[in-house]
Amino acid sequence: MTEADICVMVPTIREYECMRDYFENARRHGFDLERLYPVLITEDFCDTGQMKEMLNEEIGTGEVFDGTRRKEWFSQNNIEEFSHLIPEASHAETSFGLLYMWNNPQFDYGIFIDDDTLPHEDSDFFGRHLQNLNSENTTVEKVQSDEKWVNVLYQNVEEHGLYPRGYPYSAMGEARDVEQDVLKKEVVASQGLWTNIPDLDAVRILMDGDLNGQAKTLTSKTDFTQDFVAKKGQYLTVCSMNLAFKREVIPAFYQLPMDENEWDVGRFDDIWSGVFLKRAADVLDKQIYNGFPLCQHNKAPRSTFGDLNNEVPGLELNEHVWEIVDEVGGGAESYDEAFEEMADAMIEASERDYINSEFYRKCGEYMKDWLSCLEKL
Repeated sequence: MTEADICVMVPTIREYECMRDYFENARRHGFDLERLYPVLITEDFCDTGQMKEMLNEEIGTGEVFDGTRRKEWFSQNNIEEFSHLIPEASHAETSFGLLYMWNNPQFDYGIFIDDDTLPHEDSDFFGRHLQNLNSENTTVEKVQSDEKWVNVLYQNVEEHGLYPRGYPYSAMGEARDVEQDVLKKEVVASQGLWTNIPDLDAVRILMDGDLNGQAKTLTSKTDFTQDFVAKKGQYLTVCSMNLAFKREVIPAFYQLPMDENEWDVGRFDDIWSGVFLKRAADVLDKQIYNGFPLCQHNKAPRSTFGDLNNEVPGLELNEHVWEIVDEVGGGAESYDEAFEEMADAMIEASERDYINSEFYRKCGEYMKDWLSCLEKL
C-alpha cells in the first residue's frame, strides 16, 4: 500500500463536490490515488458530514476541519497561543492546511485547490504538478521585464489585455524580454493557471465591464502556449487556486491574516505570500514554475463592488510590499531566515506614509508568530 505523500488542501464553504472531478482525473490518467491525502478546510455552518461522506466514497481517507475542529487541533498540539494565525471564513485559512502538513512529516508535497475550479479532462492534473516540481533540464520560457514584474498572462496579452489580481498598477505597460532556455534551478512551487474566468481584481473587472465579480473577457487554452519562469529578481502574482509546492517552502509561505483586521484589508493573502515565496526562492537559488496544468475557474457571481470594498484598503500597500522585501534577505541560508528578515522589514515599513501602513506591522508580527508556531510544532 502506497503511503500518502501529497497533502491536498481545499478551502471550501460551497462546492466541495468539485473534488470528485479531481479524483476522477487522477483515475483517468493513472495517478496513484493512495498518494493523495485531502484536507478540507471549512466552517461550522457547513455540512461537514456530507464532506466526510464524499471523501469516504471517493478516496476512503482525508480530514475535514471546521472552526471547532481547528480549535481542537490547536489544543491537542499545545499551540493554542497561535490560533490567531488562522482567520475564520477567509481564504487565508489555507494556512491551517500548511500547519497540518508541517505537523505530518510524511507529506513531501502540498497542493492548494479552490472549490470553484475543475481540472481539464485531457490533462493529468496531479501528475503534471509533480512533474513540474521535479523538473530537470526542462526547456521553458524565462521572462523578465523592465518593471521587475512578470504578467502571468503575458503569452496572449496583446489580444486580451489582462493583468491578474495583485499585479501592481505601477508595473503595467512593461517591456518584456522572453527567451527559451533550459531550467537548471530546483523547482519548489508549481503554479497552474486558469481558463474561463480569469483571476482579476475588482478594478480590472470593472474596467472589463462586469458587475458580477467575474469578467467579460474570458481565457481559454489557446491563451497559454508554454510553461515559463520569472527570472531571478523578478516578481509575479501567485494565486493559490491551482498550486503545488514542496514541504520545504512552508516557513516562507504563510497566507497572511486578511479580512479580519481593523483596517479591513482583504484579498491579498495569496498574492503577498507569493511575493514572499519568490523572494525566498531567489535568495536560495530556487524557482517557481508556471503554466500547466490548467484548471477551469468557475467563479460564482458576486458584487464586483463588494470585492472592491475589500481591496481598496490594501491597494496602496500592494504597490509597495514587493519593494519592501526586495531589500532584505540577501544573505539568508534558509526559508526561516529569509522570512524572518522579511517580517522585520514589514514591521519597519509600518512607519511609511502609506494608507493603512500599520497593517504592515500586523503582518510582520504574524509572520514572526508563524515561524514560532512551526518551531513549536
